[in-house]
Amino acid sequence: MVTVGSRAPGFSLHRNRTDKVSLDDYRGKKVIVAFFPAAFTSVCQKELCTFRDSLADLSGLGAEVVAISVDSPFANAAFAEQHRLPFPVLSDYDRQATRAWGVELRDLAGLPGYVASQRAVFVVDREGIVRYAWVAPNPGVEPDYAAVRSAVAAIA
Repeated sequence: MVTVGSRAPGFSLHRNRTDKVSLDDYRGKKVIVAFFPAAFTSVCQKELCTFRDSLADLSGLGAEVVAISVDSPFANAAFAEQHRLPFPVLSDYDRQATRAWGVELRDLAGLPGYVASQRAVFVVDREGIVRYAWVAPNPGVEPDYAAVRSAVAAIA
C-alpha cells in the first residue's frame, strides 16, 4: 500500500468512454483519492454521497475529490449521474492504479479471481506527496470523514 510521505503513483483513467482524468491534472492542488469496491452498492453509495455532501467544505479547504473503482466507465458514469456526483468517478478497469496504490481486494463477494479496489482514501498534497492513507479492514467499513477533513486542513 502507498504510505504517508511517499509520492502518489500517477494514473490516467477513463471518466467515460472518451474523457480521461490524470492525477497530473491536480498538480498544485490538494486531492482526495477515494478508491471504492463497486458502483451501485450501498456502502459505496453512502461514502461517495458523503463526499458529495461535504464538497463545499472540502473545496473551501482547497481540496478536490477523485473516486476510483474497477467498474467500467459506463457503470461509473451512470452511478455518478444517478447520485449527482460532481467529481470524477474513474474506471480502473485494467486495475493498474489499484495495483500501483496497493489496494487490491481479491475475491470480492466470494467471486474467485475477481479483483476490485479496496475501500481506501488517500490525501495527496500539492506536490504529489501522500499526507494521509487509510484502507478499510473490510468493504463494509466507511472512512473516518473527520480524519480525512483534518488531513486536508493540515496541509498548508
